[in-house]
Amino acid sequence: MNVRTLPTPPSRAPHRRLVPLLGFAALALAGCAITPTPTTDAEVSKRVTDDRAKMFVDQEAVRGPMTYSEVAARALKYNQDFRLKAMEGALSQGQLDVARWDMFPRMLLNAGYVTRSPADGSRTQTVETGFESLFHQTSTERTRSIASAEFSWNVLDFGVSYYRARQQADQVMIAEERKRKVVQNILVDSRNAYWRALGAQRLSGRIDVLLERSRKALDDARRIEQQGLMPQPQVLAYQRALLDAIVLLQYRRQELELAKQELAALMNLPPGTPFTLVDAEMVRLPAAPTNVAQLEEIALNRRPELREEDYRSRITASEVRRAIVSALPGLSIDVSGRYDSNRFLLDNSWVDGGLRLGMNLFRLASIPSLMRANEAQKQVDEARRMAQAMAIMTQVRVATLRFGLTVSEYEQVATSASVDERILGYARSAATARAEGELEVIRNEARALLSEYQRHIAYANAQAAWGRIYNSLGYDVDPPPPGAGVAEVASAIDRSLSQWQQSVFVPTAPRTENLPAVAVVLEHPVVAERAAIVQAVRLALGRNGFRTVDMPTEGPVASDVMVLQVAPRLDDPKDGARRVTMAFTVLRADGRSGGEGRYTAMLPASPDVRALSALAEAAVDASVVSLNEWAQTHAAPGPRLAAAAHD
Repeated sequence: MNVRTLPTPPSRAPHRRLVPLLGFAALALAGCAITPTPTTDAEVSKRVTDDRAKMFVDQEAVRGPMTYSEVAARALKYNQDFRLKAMEGALSQGQLDVARWDMFPRMLLNAGYVTRSPADGSRTQTVETGFESLFHQTSTERTRSIASAEFSWNVLDFGVSYYRARQQADQVMIAEERKRKVVQNILVDSRNAYWRALGAQRLSGRIDVLLERSRKALDDARRIEQQGLMPQPQVLAYQRALLDAIVLLQYRRQELELAKQELAALMNLPPGTPFTLVDAEMVRLPAAPTNVAQLEEIALNRRPELREEDYRSRITASEVRRAIVSALPGLSIDVSGRYDSNRFLLDNSWVDGGLRLGMNLFRLASIPSLMRANEAQKQVDEARRMAQAMAIMTQVRVATLRFGLTVSEYEQVATSASVDERILGYARSAATARAEGELEVIRNEARALLSEYQRHIAYANAQAAWGRIYNSLGYDVDPPPPGAGVAEVASAIDRSLSQWQQSVFVPTAPRTENLPAVAVVLEHPVVAERAAIVQAVRLALGRNGFRTVDMPTEGPVASDVMVLQVAPRLDDPKDGARRVTMAFTVLRADGRSGGEGRYTAMLPASPDVRALSALAEAAVDASVVSLNEWAQTHAAPGPRLAAAAHD
């Protein structure tokens, strides 16, 4: 059968079809025309103004002197680092809320308006006969409205989203642990800065007064030099000593001012805000904890770093399960309702449904590799956790050891400061109208003030070491009520500190052993003030808890007596002053030294008995720690010791 094929009608002008394409190309090229634009000075200035306004918004005003707990409360409420960690926690919680929605099925709603420029026309051809229709036909309107509601749920996507949400939930807990660590660090920093700033508050005025006196004395010395009232080498040495004192005092003054600024920054106070601290008593420092093994157990259970490692291990396990689930066959259920306004359709609305099962065979083959990687990751996590645990146990031991050392250092420095204060009192009473006397007073005032500064710094270091013990254990502040003010947070801090101290510093039983009695002897050359010096040493020993006895005139020294040999050494006078050294030696049974110490001070060129006695007492007070150590390791002296002492 012959089939007549009609010629194909000429196609429409091709340039009409290119118009939409050209339009989209023009839009794409317009997007590529974006160039870098720097921020303007006005924008930067506005940003700076806004930031400064937001830094200190909604903060309670400082209404009076602050205690440490109030300082720490302000640091916890307003410190920017803490606010950042709180915001990061809120961000993690928001990401968790988003991840939860990924587990829900998909529900898509679509509605639209569809049109096309030429009609969707076509001819048909019979497959068996090859006959083509004579005319173009269409089954779709050129303009129509469509809508659909599609429900789709994939079991594989649900499993993957479930483990992803679990990982995000663990990330929220990691953010909380990091916030805990920031709180603990803020408490340590504020404790250290508070006591340093309190020292600055106590000493700044005294340093200013002494600086003014030193400058005035320096001006007087320059006038004396100009008028030739003193030998030039002597007056220049005097000026040199004054300048050294002024420079050292100015340096300490700067350190004190920086301490107050650091504390203000911790509390997030606006720059220049005046504040004062309660003149708190320097409470007696407890002995270093001895229950170190128990403290290590507490730290391993409470430290944020180890809890973070626990959550990281859970994240790793969820990651492996998520990878395994993604390799399993995926079952998808689809149901959708559709609408089409096309008038050529028999039914303009209908429902589709389907059930599909799919699997990536290569992904399934990777499961053994995933299991091996999981095992390796577990080993890495365990090794990291063990290293962290070892570091934490070391930190606990170091913190307790450092606290004990800082307490000993503070006791030594406090004793030295007390000695310098007594020497200053003597220098003031012995001062004359000569320039040398005034210089000696200023020297001793500077030394006493610097010793007081060192005492405050040593106490601040001991307080910081005290706080580091709590930090190494991972202790947390009792949570105050939501939206609590500074006073409520401060009360929570006080309660927490009381609880921590009771659990960490376990009272130890008092020592039952008695210190040995001390017999004091004076080494040759014998000075005229022999009896007064021996009496001063015995007085100072008694004040520090030692029992003193007379040296036997004949026979061996008793086994429970420690012989302390005192040797005063006077250097040649120079510039109206003399360096005097008190040396101590504990004599063993064989006559050898069992411990040595010395203390040096500047006294007038011709020191009297009061000056030497005060120096002897000061030397004992400054050496009390060493004396206690010598007493613990003392060996009973024998006959040769008695003979050596009487020679």
